[in-house]
Amino acid sequence: MAAQSGKLKLALILGSVYLLLVLLFSALGTVLWADMKEAERQAFLAILQPRIELSILIILMTWFVLGLIVHAVYRAYALAPLALREQALVMVNANPGLRLQELGAPEIRTLAQVVNALAEQRESLQRDVEGRIREAKASIEEEKNRLAALMSELTQSVVVCNLDGRILLYNNRARLQFKALAGESQSAQDGVLIGLGRSIFAILERNLITHALENIQQRLARGSQQPTANFVTASRAGQLIRVQMAPVLGAARDGGAERERSIAGYVLMLDNITRNFEMESRRDALLQSLTEGSRASLGNIRAAVENLLDYPDMDVGQRDRFVGIVRDEVAAMGQRLDQTVNEFSDALKARWPLEDMLGEDFIAAAQRRIEKKLGLPTKLDEVAEGVWVKVDSFSLLQAVTYLASRLHDEYDIREIRFRLLPDGRLVHLDLVWSGAVVGSQTLLAWEIDPMNVAGENSPLTLREVIERHGGEIWFEREKASHRAFIRMLLPSALPQETVEPAALLHAESRPEYYDFNLFRQTEESRALDDRLLTELTYTVFDTETTGLEPSAGDEIIQIGATRIVNGRLLRSECIDQIVDPRRPLRPEGIPIHGITEEMVAGQPTIGEVLPTFYAFSEDTVLVAHNAAFDMRFLQLKEEATGIRFRHPVLDTLLLSAVIHPNQESHKLEAICARLGINVIGRHTALGDAIVTGEVFLRMIPLLNEMGIRTLREAREAAERTYYARIKY
Repeated sequence: MAAQSGKLKLALILGSVYLLLVLLFSALGTVLWADMKEAERQAFLAILQPRIELSILIILMTWFVLGLIVHAVYRAYALAPLALREQALVMVNANPGLRLQELGAPEIRTLAQVVNALAEQRESLQRDVEGRIREAKASIEEEKNRLAALMSELTQSVVVCNLDGRILLYNNRARLQFKALAGESQSAQDGVLIGLGRSIFAILERNLITHALENIQQRLARGSQQPTANFVTASRAGQLIRVQMAPVLGAARDGGAERERSIAGYVLMLDNITRNFEMESRRDALLQSLTEGSRASLGNIRAAVENLLDYPDMDVGQRDRFVGIVRDEVAAMGQRLDQTVNEFSDALKARWPLEDMLGEDFIAAAQRRIEKKLGLPTKLDEVAEGVWVKVDSFSLLQAVTYLASRLHDEYDIREIRFRLLPDGRLVHLDLVWSGAVVGSQTLLAWEIDPMNVAGENSPLTLREVIERHGGEIWFEREKASHRAFIRMLLPSALPQETVEPAALLHAESRPEYYDFNLFRQTEESRALDDRLLTELTYTVFDTETTGLEPSAGDEIIQIGATRIVNGRLLRSECIDQIVDPRRPLRPEGIPIHGITEEMVAGQPTIGEVLPTFYAFSEDTVLVAHNAAFDMRFLQLKEEATGIRFRHPVLDTLLLSAVIHPNQESHKLEAICARLGINVIGRHTALGDAIVTGEVFLRMIPLLNEMGIRTLREAREAAERTYYARIKY
């Protein structure tokens, strides 16, 4: 398109020159002809007529030479400055390492050399300034990383929002908790409802948040130093969540008191109290059943006893019937009391806090305690690495020390060995020794005796400690090795408490879970078309497909997406999903995208994936390279899935044609080369989406330089390019 435009301009210039020459020579000839006498005219014609063909040839050759000269001048003085101008804009706004090509006339080449020299000086100065800025920011970044580390390690769910309800920070615990609360919502299960810049109101009721904020503002106005608000709400899946809200105060006014500081946002700390609530409800029901049932039984017993006392001479049959009533009611009360005691006991055991602990750490602590308290040597027999247990470490250490103490005191055991091995969802913890055999009745007696070790008493028995862990204990002999051991079964740590691998997959260092600059966003600037490109949130996506003809039945086989929030590409918030196209793959495409039939077999269909992608991209602008191609695949699925993508769309291919109309290529690789972007991971959907996101971020200042600052201006400029006419 650029080449066609240049040729058209050259043709117009040449045509204008030729027309001007024709007009000049015509005017000159007319004047000279009018001034000649008749004899002179006849003589001129006599000379010209025999040489008319030669004259025409000379004129054509003159025009050809003139055309060559104009073409050379145009390339040297018109095209070269235009190309250099585009390169200079890229150098200034996106790629400082780019240098101008030496094109055109000698003086323009000299100018390019001078500009390159100035660019070298500028880049050197920029490096110096950036180095100083990096040093100045180091301490701030360190503080932010400390905060991020603190938040990521907290066992409580924490979310920080600005006043618009946009999430500025969240920790991994919050991500896991919201996934657990998702219920049947696939998008929530996939974790797309929580993310930087997303609205907390997609998860929690807006009115509750607003009411809590008002309470905090009132307390601040009354001079409260630590105003907080608490409320309980229900998730969409019916889970009960207890929320504690604390304000994030803005900068204090000049000379103002602390209480005059405005609220810039709030911190939410969330607990799932559903299980506690259910336990409390069940306990209340038990108490209700015990009191009401016992009251009725007591009434019956009282009536029966009064009849027996009032009528001592009643017949035997009637007396037996009253005695039977007393016996049955007393039995019923006994059963009711036993049931209440048992269920209360289970509830108390369930409420006992168990924490995750690395098995090796527990064994090391037990060794230190036994050797210090009892002076009994310990060794490791077999301890599996990386095994986690869910224990009350203090009471379990008391129990292990207590067993070692009884073995040492009563059987003169001189050494204890430890063995820790996983067994499914349980873990075997063995205390092993050589020699004496412990009888089953002896171990039973130890279980129910109070635990007393070196003068230290425990209110618990060994059996209670084992029951609190939901485990078991028994004694066994190893006849071949003449050894014996006491085995305790303990619960292993739940796998969902570990950090998701996906959360760390694409992170260069720590997950990008915070962005405090979002405090500046306001609710009033939500009209997307009129918002600045630098303020918008984007979903950059790409698809891999079975072929290049969506209308001919080709299907999506992979979709990748990531987000741009507040000018940052959030690699850790992404979708990377292979899709089963329910049709054979084209063999010629497999070497390009690397996806095989085996990889797509059993994967979700596009109908199952699109709802998650839609939720992920909600309230954002879609960005893709050659977006018309990807959008066509999505549009063809609208009728089948009922999902309509009405998002604003920006295409980096069209924007490249806007920014660099005189460049030959607008392929993604060519744009990356121009903008100084290293291409990594291309031809995977997520890899291409990340590269496209980096390209788009480099384009925003270039667009701004051209006066294109809002979404509307970017879309209108893109629609005027030649490539916008391509249809799929």
